[in-house]
Amino acid sequence: MKKRTLTCIRCPRGCAVTVTLADDGSVAKVAGNSCMRGDKYVRDEVTHPVRVVTTSVPVVGSATEKMVSVKTAGDVPKDRVPGVMRALRGVTASAPVHIGDVIVSDVAGTGVDIVATRDA
Repeated sequence: MKKRTLTCIRCPRGCAVTVTLADDGSVAKVAGNSCMRGDKYVRDEVTHPVRVVTTSVPVVGSATEKMVSVKTAGDVPKDRVPGVMRALRGVTASAPVHIGDVIVSDVAGTGVDIVATRDA
């Protein structure tokens, strides 16, 4: 059995949660979490880690804004993050851009859209 300690990021407490993994990689035990969100977080993190990707892209056609912040509309598998970033190279947004506008659909084949996080 292998133990890992992670800092939970699902609430402000930041619990140090210890997860014990069985030899097959499955979760055998979770300890140290103060709430059920911590239990779910570490189980997901050790078996199928996901991330929200945030970055910015250039805006074309705006007199005032040169860049707009964007993010994935949902979680993407952690191992797909580099592919998402590669897919965003060279992407531009055309002004006007509004918060929530889809900038790239199904980025890198993840099924997740890239959306604007502010107006530009």
